[in-house]
Amino acid sequence: MMEDKHRHRLLADFPGETKFLPIEVLHIPDDYQFMDPELIELIRSSADPFIDAAATKA
Repeated sequence: MMEDKHRHRLLADFPGETKFLPIEVLHIPDDYQFMDPELIELIRSSADPFIDAAATKA
């Protein structure tokens, strides 16, 4: 999963591309197997507020 260090690296490596792009870290532990249903639900429930907010702005 993406951590704060990954977010900072994206911002440092791609300053122009990320200047006006919000990059959120969901803080989900990397304790799940690929496509674990619990992980999928965690990602959905954590990302939904950001998706909803972006849709409202559009």
